Amino acid sequence: MNTSTANVTVVVQYRDSLTSAVTKNVIVAAIGISINYINAGLIQTFRRHQIFYTNPRYILFVHLVINDMIQVMLTVTMFIISYILYKIEVSICCILILVALFTTENTPLNLACMAVECYIAVCFPLRHAQVCTIKRTRMLIGLIWITSMFSVLPDLFITLATESLDFFDSKVFCLRHTAFRSPLITKKRDITYIVYLVIVWLIIFFTYFKILFIAKTASKDAKKARNTILLHGFQVLLCMTIYVAPLLQKALIQRFPKNVADCLFVCYIIFQVLPRSISPIIYGVRDKTFRKYLKRYLLCRSSQ
Repeated sequence: MNTSTANVTVVVQYRDSLTSAVTKNVIVAAIGISINYINAGLIQTFRRHQIFYTNPRYILFVHLVINDMIQVMLTVTMFIISYILYKIEVSICCILILVALFTTENTPLNLACMAVECYIAVCFPLRHAQVCTIKRTRMLIGLIWITSMFSVLPDLFITLATESLDFFDSKVFCLRHTAFRSPLITKKRDITYIVYLVIVWLIIFFTYFKILFIAKTASKDAKKARNTILLHGFQVLLCMTIYVAPLLQKALIQRFPKNVADCLFVCYIIFQVLPRSISPIIYGVRDKTFRKYLKRYLLCRSSQ
C-alpha cells in the first residue's frame, strides 16, 4: 500500500490557481453539504417514528448514516483547511485523523453487523426478536467503536513513544503519514486492514449464501434480504477502493503530469466523497417503509 495516501482524506498537496482552488472547494463543499442534508433528513425521519428507533435494523442503519456524516464533515473540513491554512499543528492534525479513522473503520464492521441481522431475520425468524434486541444492538454499536479504537489508538501510542514533544507543536500538511510517521504504524495498519476485510467478507459471503439457499424456496422477504446482502457487499467493495487509489493516482499522474492537482482532486471525489452517498440511496430510497416516512418528512419541510 502506498503510505502517502491516507484513509482519512486525499487532499491536494499542490498549489492551484485561485480560480481552480475556489472551484474545487465550492464543489467539495456543495457535495458534502448535499450528502449531509440528505443524511440529516434520514436521521430526523428515524427520530420521529417509533417504528424505526425500536427496530435493530434501522438502529444499525442510522448509526451508519451518522458515521458517514462525521466522515464527510471531516474530509471536507480537511480538504478546505489544506487550501486555507495548508499546514496545521500536528496535535490538531492527530485529533482530526484519529476521529476520521474511527469512522472509516466503523463502516465495514457496521455493514457486517447489518448482514448478520438480515441473516438472523430470514434464517431464524422465530428467534429474531429474542436475539436482536435494542439493548444488544446498542451494545454491538459500542463494540464496533471499541474495536475501531483498539485498531487506531496504537498509532497514537507509537507516535508518542517515538516522537519528541516538539514534533506535536510543529506544523505539517495534515495526512495520516505526516502525523503518524513510524514505519511500524504502516505495517500494523496493513495487517489490520487485511484482517478486518477478510473477516467482513467471510461474514458477507456466509450470510449471502445462507439466505440464497432459503430464498430459492422461501418468501419474497428472503429474496429481498439476499439483495440487501449483495448491496452490503457492494458497500464493502467501495470501502476497499481506497486500496487501489494509489494505483489510480499514479496512473493518472503519469498520463497527465501537468495536472497533478486535478488528478488528486478526482481521486478524492471518487474514493472519499462519493462512497459516502451510497448509504442514503441504498436504504433511504430502497427501503419501502423508510421511503414512505421520508417522503412525508420532506413534504412537510417543503410545505413550511
